[in-house]
Amino acid sequence: MPDVAPSSPADAYAALLQGNARFVSGGRLHPNQDADRRSELAPRQKPFAVLFGCSDSRLAAEIIFDRGLGDLFVVRTAGHVAGAEVVGSIEYGIEVLSAPLVVVLGHDSCGAVTAASEAAHGGTAPPGYLGDVVERVVPSVLAARAKGHTGIGEFVDEHIHRTVDGLVGRSVLLANEVAEGRCAVVGLSYRLAEGTVNLVASHGLDA
Repeated sequence: MPDVAPSSPADAYAALLQGNARFVSGGRLHPNQDADRRSELAPRQKPFAVLFGCSDSRLAAEIIFDRGLGDLFVVRTAGHVAGAEVVGSIEYGIEVLSAPLVVVLGHDSCGAVTAASEAAHGGTAPPGYLGDVVERVVPSVLAARAKGHTGIGEFVDEHIHRTVDGLVGRSVLLANEVAEGRCAVVGLSYRLAEGTVNLVASHGLDA
């Protein structure tokens, strides 16, 4: 069942929250998941949101926001660590695909944040590239502890907040789009057991 894609940051954010509410309640509509939608999208795509999330297998964006083909431009890494490829991919979603919303999606009980907490508490990062991921989350843990926070959930929220701020700070394109009101960036924290999301940080969201 095709629906009209939201075109403003606030409408895009509202559509995601509505979809998540359907997912939580069990009243999913499964929009834009039929053969007609597949054919419609074959020559072009115009997603209404860029979703940058943790790679955790329980964080499938189209499922937890009850969306379908062509709705979300999804970029995922462990611990939503943002390297140059990630920032470039997000800029593609904004500049080329004209998505009005960027979402950073983290979650409770995040393994990358837990490992970073252990490393920052006198432990060592795992070997190899996994250690690189963990080391890039450690600054968020240290920042949270400097504010007096001690729990993994608080570390997760701080990491989401710093990721949102970091994207806007690193990408001139994204910062300009936010300043001009064409795009917003929000950070959401997902609760694995409940399936709900809550707003942690935002830039340019009129809601």
